[in-house]
Amino acid sequence: MAFFRIPRPANAEQPVPRRRPWLAAARIAPVLLAGTLAFAGCTATTATTSDRSGTTDSTVSVASTAAVDPGLTAAEAMAENEAPPGEDGDDTWDATAEVAISLDGDTATVADGAAGVSIDGDTVTITAAGTYRLSGELAGQVVVDSPDTELVRIILDGVDISSDTTAALAVTSAERVQLVLADGSDNALSDASSYADGADVNAALFSAADLEIAGDGSLTVRGNGNDGIASKDGLTISGGEITVDAVDDGIRGKDEVMIAGGTITVSAGGDGLKADNAEEADRGYLAISGGTVTIDGSGDGLDAATDVIVWGGSLDVTAGGGAGGGSSVADGDSAKGLKGTVSVIVDGGEVAVDATEDAVHSDSTVHLANGTLALASGDDAVHADAALTISGGTVGVTQSYEGLEAAAVSIAGGSTSVVASDDGLNAGSTLDITGGELEVDAGGDGLDVNGAITMSGGTVVVNGPTAQNNGAIDFDSGFDISGGTLIAAGSNGMAMAPDADAAQASVLVTLEQVGAGTELELTAPDGTVVASIATTKSAATLAVSTPELLNGETYTVTADGTAIGSAVAGEQVSGGMGGPGGAMPPRP
Repeated sequence: MAFFRIPRPANAEQPVPRRRPWLAAARIAPVLLAGTLAFAGCTATTATTSDRSGTTDSTVSVASTAAVDPGLTAAEAMAENEAPPGEDGDDTWDATAEVAISLDGDTATVADGAAGVSIDGDTVTITAAGTYRLSGELAGQVVVDSPDTELVRIILDGVDISSDTTAALAVTSAERVQLVLADGSDNALSDASSYADGADVNAALFSAADLEIAGDGSLTVRGNGNDGIASKDGLTISGGEITVDAVDDGIRGKDEVMIAGGTITVSAGGDGLKADNAEEADRGYLAISGGTVTIDGSGDGLDAATDVIVWGGSLDVTAGGGAGGGSSVADGDSAKGLKGTVSVIVDGGEVAVDATEDAVHSDSTVHLANGTLALASGDDAVHADAALTISGGTVGVTQSYEGLEAAAVSIAGGSTSVVASDDGLNAGSTLDITGGELEVDAGGDGLDVNGAITMSGGTVVVNGPTAQNNGAIDFDSGFDISGGTLIAAGSNGMAMAPDADAAQASVLVTLEQVGAGTELELTAPDGTVVASIATTKSAATLAVSTPELLNGETYTVTADGTAIGSAVAGEQVSGGMGGPGGAMPPRP
């Protein structure tokens, strides 16, 4: 018998007892503070914050990211974390050594002479390492209380266990436990409707030890009193069709939750997946390398005290009722999609998020390195307090208040499209574009940077605002462009363009206002089309920078073939700052 097991990404090193020092520090205090913040080797830039009303809020000191490395891959991050539960050999055993336990209503039976099992009325207790096969129905509880250091393996083979006083299956003492869902079997666990305050055992499937769930059968877990599945150590799921319905958190592992396979469906009154060990730097993480995971939670979809790491499988998250469900989130509650206090890394797989608050959120860094993300948010689509890096993959934001937000934003690769009712991209300190494709449709500023923009490669297309108090491009400390293609259309009240003395030439043209659906083309003196954009809304300016532009040359903009404006490259006069924004206060 074999089960699908991928405990860490390919080529990952074995875990070591270390942690990124600046990330370890991030666990102690928020990355952005009302005051001075400095990482080693960093300089600080002062930037104003703003709320949604557009009014200036507080002033914070935002560290530059010279000493911040937000670009860890999934393999690198996993190599620095504790290994999830599971060892070689767990998935094979001698079937002749199995101990059969037959559940029968309010009691159970076991073969005469079988060691490692005691039965007291409706409570079955497993007291030793070994392999145990359970079948039948029990109105009671199965307990694992083993002093042994070897593996306790429990095979569920057509089991229905329900308790009206406590957990259905509780591991109170063991070194490691593996729960195997027998091929073709249907199994169910259901617990009490309430637990006493401070109860140690408080989930339908509870483990005080490392827990693995494997196999090809099905398991339905009803957490009537609290969580559905909970481990006070680590939890690995590598197979099975698992359905969890819980009044609070769906699946929780204190140290980590690793999903490597199976089909997991979670409906939760709290968080969908949760890891809450914030005391140890290499724990408190959530990882998904395979399987199909669907989560509908009233709280956060994934909530990690340290890292959320995805590099395979399929993940579909609805948090807090979705992007239109803001009224259903109580004050002080959180309804984010993927939330990692230290980092969120997506390095493969397929991720879909529909969240009342941020779709992807970290108090420190986010790295989108590979895979496909489809995001809808009632707040930010992607938010990182310190740094956001997009180096690959496909990111599609279909709904957001602000699309991409961080103190420092870096676009190095991938294909990203953003729809935002306010700013499309909001950087509190710096925006650096070296590659990739970025397309923005924003109701506020298209690119809003309370600092400097640098661009040396890639393609950026912006359909900016129609209101005069915002611009397609808004920066405070210059826009140095040396490569790539920039095309930005928007209103003319606060229009800006890259620096006139930048290495690559730019042009800013004021237009006769055009409507949505207009094909704008920028042509050189010889009639060559240098750039084009199909407007998604009305526009009165066009800013363009490409390697083909020459300073001093006059360029003409045509709308569906009719000339409507012209300007000389290198002589653009920017209209000044757009609406307030840029830096962000710490996020809850």
